Amino acid sequence: MKIAFIGAGSIEFTRNVVTDLCGYPELAGELHFALHDISPDRLAFAEALTRQIVAQTGTAARVSASADRGPALDGARYVINEVQVGGYAATRADFDIPARYGVRQTIGDTLGIGGIFRGLRTIPVVTGLARDMLRHCPDAYLLNYSNPMAMLPWAVYAGTDFGNVFGLCHSVRDTHSFLAGLVGEDPAEVDFLTAGFNHQAFVLRFERNGLPLYPRLAEILGNSPQLQRRVRVELFRRFGYFPTESSEHSAEYVPWFMRHEDQIDEYRIFVGDYLARSQENLDELESLQAQLAAGGPLDLDPADELASQFIHSLETGWAREIYVNVRNDGLIDNLPAQCCVEVPCDLSAGSAKPKPVGALPPQLAALNRTFLNVVELTVLAALEGCRDHVYQAALLDPNTAATLTTAQTVAMCDELLAAHAALMPAGLT
Repeated sequence: MKIAFIGAGSIEFTRNVVTDLCGYPELAGELHFALHDISPDRLAFAEALTRQIVAQTGTAARVSASADRGPALDGARYVINEVQVGGYAATRADFDIPARYGVRQTIGDTLGIGGIFRGLRTIPVVTGLARDMLRHCPDAYLLNYSNPMAMLPWAVYAGTDFGNVFGLCHSVRDTHSFLAGLVGEDPAEVDFLTAGFNHQAFVLRFERNGLPLYPRLAEILGNSPQLQRRVRVELFRRFGYFPTESSEHSAEYVPWFMRHEDQIDEYRIFVGDYLARSQENLDELESLQAQLAAGGPLDLDPADELASQFIHSLETGWAREIYVNVRNDGLIDNLPAQCCVEVPCDLSAGSAKPKPVGALPPQLAALNRTFLNVVELTVLAALEGCRDHVYQAALLDPNTAATLTTAQTVAMCDELLAAHAALMPAGLT
């Protein structure tokens, strides 16, 4: 069973997925990890890391590495996309240029001006990957970890003939665990239903033995001044359902926080958070490279990654429910059919079946539609090479619109398009 890792030099996902899969005895003799990265240094790191994990776990797995994507994809059954197009330098530009215009960001990988330009950089790469999969492994599953998640699967099925794409993200699972912990329950004993867009989904059902847990949660939050100083708690208070994404993410998807100095202080919003995280990732890369060079054992803990669960269930028949990002097509009644939504999915032998959830409460669908505007126009900008759609996506972005005039927004986009010219889709430079 061949599993291709695209952008294999990613520190977190390659290590975690390989470690998980090597920990399944029933898969141990079948695994072939095929690694691809456009950076020779990152590819060498990924190969050394993967070989060390295989050796340390005693797994009879094959490891191959290729700077060419085709050999990595040939005959693959699963393709895991982890790319970050442009790396730290592009992310730095996504923050520094808007900051000169007064636009604050925290993460900048999903919505906002940073999410728009990460999407524009990444969509050509991911649609190219999907077209390569049609040639090299047309029946494979494309498991996407890269952000912006709401844009990338949508671009794949709108811009290519490949449709077997599932986006995977930790945010729903982490939120379920967080909420269960707040009310003192075991997450396995709580009945959850969550839906919406990736990084802006909402917990629609939060119950144990048929009894709602939201009243208990509201009481706990009401008695905690510290928890009340979180953006996601304020969104819960105003919209009635708890959002899946962290306060750092959520703050930049709406117009009410980032523009106002007092709100930054009140809700303890870490402006530029992702830049600090990126530096930590680079430091971790150096540390792992040093450990590999020293030849000692690595600390390998099972991560229970969603890609690992997906592969294990389809290969063994182990039934699971996970959350995935897929084309809507009626899964959420009051969002457009063509958009990419986050919903529960039943996994079993050779089968991944997303589950319909009905209609969202109207206030949540309304909030999602402000998110959708930016996502849809960015996807269209990339697929059609339409510069006007770039401007329109930025003009309709809640945080940007709350901060800049139309002329300032267009000027900022022009500067970002020039800075990222080598990575932009055709027609945008």
